[in-house]
Amino acid sequence: MHELAVRVDTGSQVPPYAQIRAQLGALILTGRLVEGDRLPTVRQLATDLGLAPGTVARAYRELEAAELIRTRRGAGSRVAAPPPAPAWPSAPQLATLARDFTSAARALGADTEAILTAVREALDPEGS
Repeated sequence: MHELAVRVDTGSQVPPYAQIRAQLGALILTGRLVEGDRLPTVRQLATDLGLAPGTVARAYRELEAAELIRTRRGAGSRVAAPPPAPAWPSAPQLATLARDFTSAARALGADTEAILTAVREALDPEGS
């Protein structure tokens, strides 16, 4: 199992479960976590982050609903096979990615302007 770099800012307006979901989702979508990688148990991650197990369980349920992870009783939670890429992203998919990115960025302490700057630079890395 990879050492996860998941952090929660309890002072953030973003709920802890959303911060966890966004960060794990980003690790999966960027390929830092790959199919079959095992995630910590709900109890272990909750202990590591100083949160209630229900908070982590909600994040895992949402990741499972998004088909990013699969959970089997007794076998734990693992990264799911990536879904086939659609010909183009749908508006709801883009909205989910934007929400997850924004939640993760805010958890790191970024303000709106820093987030917008990062998106602009990602869209036009050469500044043309």
